[in-house]
Amino acid sequence: MSKTAPASPTVSPAQQQGEPGTPAPRQGATAAVSFRARRRRPGMAVLAAALIAAGGAGGFLAWQKTGERTPVLAVTQSVAAGDVIKESDLTDASVSLDPALKPFPAGERNTVVGKRAAVALVPGALLSRGQVTDRSLVQDGEQLVGIGLKPDRLPSTRLSAGDRVLVVYTPADGSADQGPDTGGGAAAMEPTAVTARVVRVGEPQQATGDLVVDVAVPQAQGPGLAAQAATGRIALVVEPGGTS
Repeated sequence: MSKTAPASPTVSPAQQQGEPGTPAPRQGATAAVSFRARRRRPGMAVLAAALIAAGGAGGFLAWQKTGERTPVLAVTQSVAAGDVIKESDLTDASVSLDPALKPFPAGERNTVVGKRAAVALVPGALLSRGQVTDRSLVQDGEQLVGIGLKPDRLPSTRLSAGDRVLVVYTPADGSADQGPDTGGGAAAMEPTAVTARVVRVGEPQQATGDLVVDVAVPQAQGPGLAAQAATGRIALVVEPGGTS
């Protein structure tokens, strides 16, 4: 008995061309159609490439903007409040600025040199506009008096330029003097306390811890306070709200 192979189905030309009313092609023909459909979408690849390029360009611009550095003035040496700022006290620094900072540009060095430090300047810090003043901390009608103080004669709170204080004369134990004798044959009736404003605070002496504080006082009280300070019987009291 002879066996004959089943005849393979034939695809008519109408089916191959996809004419209306003809059955859809199967298997191999379907794969060919899918392949052609994928090849007909090059626009998606172009769009993806454009988005990637745009993202990279945006990231580069953001990095370039944040990486920009600005030349500004920085402090190289300690400058006490009230002291004149010298050329050697400053240097140029290149930094990436935070919008909240307002330092002096390096190009304004000549406008800063010769002015006074409104606060104590610390080496390594940027010099901002609020730290410089063109006004003397000793005003018209005032005198500058330096007073030496032992550690137990002043508060432990750090003093700063501009603080309001009372300089109190402290007579020796058992003495009824209200102030030093000025040569009139009797103890002068100097005020026992003088209102003053701190202009500068010196560095404590390593051996004793004594501290020299420069204060501005009304001109009429300057000589008397200087005489009291010479006796060493002086204490400092910070007025309410006096610390800065």
